[in-house]
Amino acid sequence: MSRVPFMAGNWKMNKTVGEAVELVKELKISIAGTEGVEVAVAPPFTALYAVRKELEGSSIRLAAQNLYWEEKGAFTGEISSLMLKELGCHYVIIGHSERRQYFGEMDVTVNKRMRAALSQGVIPILCIGETLKEREEEKTFTVIDSQLGNGLKGIGEREMERMVIAYEPVWAIGTGKTATPQQAEEVHQFIRQGLEKLYTRGVAEVVRIQYGGSVTPESVKGLMSQKNIDGALVGGASLKSEPFSKIVRFKEM
Repeated sequence: MSRVPFMAGNWKMNKTVGEAVELVKELKISIAGTEGVEVAVAPPFTALYAVRKELEGSSIRLAAQNLYWEEKGAFTGEISSLMLKELGCHYVIIGHSERRQYFGEMDVTVNKRMRAALSQGVIPILCIGETLKEREEEKTFTVIDSQLGNGLKGIGEREMERMVIAYEPVWAIGTGKTATPQQAEEVHQFIRQGLEKLYTRGVAEVVRIQYGGSVTPESVKGLMSQKNIDGALVGGASLKSEPFSKIVRFKEM
């Protein structure tokens, strides 16, 4: 079954509103005419509205970097799925390794966020991945299995078919290190097999699985040549239009 490649740029805590608008202006031009690839950008919360306005009439999707699991209430500093939907967010990144590492994110809170996003029709990009210590101790598949199963608790087949999984080995996030295409493919295949166990083969075959971890224009072609890698969740290389557009245009390289 053919899955449309999906490239998403996670800007993390970067870009003022003006810088964000300028970047998407450049990006719209640099990827114009590209077919057969879905593209999304995830600016910081402060720039979501302005970026959405700039993206009107464009095929580039808007994504958020996180959300809280309650719809409203006394939760100072948080953003709800209802707010993201109103802003025009199509996707939301959930469970990113930096959220897990620095902000106490756990599988149980990941699952709450997933359900909250889906309740408003915002599609989650579920991030899972192992640390360097876990890989060295040969716990990669145990960690992936646990994060996948716990993150997807209570989520039905029809909801699952729209979702995106992002495998991001923590040891490759922002380090300049990238898993080899073979290392990444091995885990992506394991994730797809896990989805088949949790749901059905049909569901497993339609879910797109991105790779995230210092993806560059130089590494993307090899990664995308693998059977189970359906796109990339791009960090640093998405902060400038030139490298990100090259990643989006990987088929032309």
